[in-house]
Amino acid sequence: MNGIDKITQRIQADAQAEIDRVLNEARAEAGRIASKYKAEAEAEAAGFAVKNRKEAAEREERLAGTAQMEARKALLAAKQEMVEKAYELALEKLCAMPAEQYTDVLAGLLAQASSNGKEEVIFSPEDQKKAGKAAVEKANKDGGKKLTLSQETRPIKGGFILRSGSVEVNCAFDTLVRLQKAETAGAVAKKLFPEG
Repeated sequence: MNGIDKITQRIQADAQAEIDRVLNEARAEAGRIASKYKAEAEAEAAGFAVKNRKEAAEREERLAGTAQMEARKALLAAKQEMVEKAYELALEKLCAMPAEQYTDVLAGLLAQASSNGKEEVIFSPEDQKKAGKAAVEKANKDGGKKLTLSQETRPIKGGFILRSGSVEVNCAFDTLVRLQKAETAGAVAKKLFPEG
């Protein structure tokens, strides 16, 4: 768990730096948008005759409201992009762990995901060569399983697929991250953007 905490801390630090950069850009863009609409409204208001001042003020208010809405939309889009990048970074960090740690994570996940202990384990071609055999052996040894390493491979990004007969359980890292995202995106956003 200590390795995962370190990875999480690194992900948070990297994500926070990227978030700060994108938020600063989004705020600057929002300011430019607001300035543009305000300048347009002020130019129109100055050109109207006295009898049209009320109409100009209403138009200025609408344009300012539009600018504020556009600025909020730009900020929200930037925040959503940063949350998405945090999950992408988490997936990259999972797949880029040192070999021994990666094998341990796969073995632990195999032990947890196995329902009958006799499934066939399918990896990506890279993972099958890099960690497949060791992960299956470790899961069997530590978890009392009888898992077998499949000769078949799949184009997955990290993780594995467990197959028992015609039933497959997808434990590919991208699938697991996507499932976690559905459950944790709100909490991640609050962690990344505590001010609002």
